[in-house]
Amino acid sequence: MNVTKAPSVISFGAINGGIRSNIIPDQVELIGTIRTFDQQMRADIKKRLVHTAKTVADSAGATADVTIKHGYPVTINDLELTEQMLPTLEKVVGKQRVIRTDLITGAEDFSYYALETPGLFVFLGVTPVDVDAKTAPSNHSPQFFADEAALDVGVKLLSQLSIDYMTDNQ
Repeated sequence: MNVTKAPSVISFGAINGGIRSNIIPDQVELIGTIRTFDQQMRADIKKRLVHTAKTVADSAGATADVTIKHGYPVTINDLELTEQMLPTLEKVVGKQRVIRTDLITGAEDFSYYALETPGLFVFLGVTPVDVDAKTAPSNHSPQFFADEAALDVGVKLLSQLSIDYMTDNQ
């Protein structure tokens, strides 16, 4: 896998099997995700994962049933659209509050739209102002809390993005 082309992640978030420390289970289930920024690489990873699981199982006299469901692809912003809309983002929330990040392997249903047409996905910044965003619980944590004041910002931002995009592209 050429990870210098695009990063990729395979993670297993659940490994289920067995009932005792000294009894080998007759079945073990692994549940996880595959995240990559390149769809061909994603297909190759799936093929390799199936081959590896079946080969390892076969080497131990076992079998492996591999089911890979096509989950959401990684969310990727279109670079040209991002550059075009950057002035709008800065106008609405202020230049100091627009933070460009490195690639994130987050996946959303929005990703399907971005595969078909240029897309721009933004984080509103819902961490309360009195909490350090770097140490705040993530949105997948049971301690997650969203400052609803960000919803007003979101409405203003999406409205202005729409107006500016339509104005720029006439």
